[in-house]
Amino acid sequence: MNTSISRWREAALAFVRPGEKRRRLCMAAAGVVICALSVGFFKQAAFGTDPFQCMCNGLDNVIPLSFGTLYVVICLVLLAAMLLIDRHYIGIATFINLFLTGYIVEFSEATIHRIFGDPTMAMRIAYLAIGIVVMCLASALYFTADLGVSTYDFIALHLAKRQSRVPFKLIRIGTDLVCVAIGFALGFVPGVGTIITAFFMGPLITFFNVHVAQPLLRGGGKA
Repeated sequence: MNTSISRWREAALAFVRPGEKRRRLCMAAAGVVICALSVGFFKQAAFGTDPFQCMCNGLDNVIPLSFGTLYVVICLVLLAAMLLIDRHYIGIATFINLFLTGYIVEFSEATIHRIFGDPTMAMRIAYLAIGIVVMCLASALYFTADLGVSTYDFIALHLAKRQSRVPFKLIRIGTDLVCVAIGFALGFVPGVGTIITAFFMGPLITFFNVHVAQPLLRGGGKA
């Protein structure tokens, strides 16, 4: 418990401290917000949901709750698992993700549609590419910041931490494919965007982590 309190205090003090702690806080906040904005492009592409949403939609077919309520319940169950298994992954980014992501996604999707109107097929393909690439870049930023992760991202990160011989990118592909399989088994048909995301999220996050997020955390590549 004292460790958790110390992490929150350090996150708050990072606003007024120079150097790495401030960069961590900025990367965490920016990563979560940018990730939510990228989902707006993903939704406008209309090529399917991301793997976690695919599973949630499948569960929505068999559980008599509204989707919004069900989504919160699933996230709270995963948050409880984080509390029991590894509290290290709970931080400011976790709660930004939990409480603000939905609103940012709604704003992003509405703004994109208002500016560009109904997308053509070429625009939808571009939206899908932008959504996936930006989502992976943003995820790398807040993973590397190490000030908390979303309840779903916790699963692959924790497994990668325990199974050090298996790289994160392969574990993330595995967890994403499990979500897609559950959603499909429960009656939700995944789109091509869902499948592409399942196979490319892990490798792209790893790429951006190595080439962008870690150098940024060090201050432009300084040791």
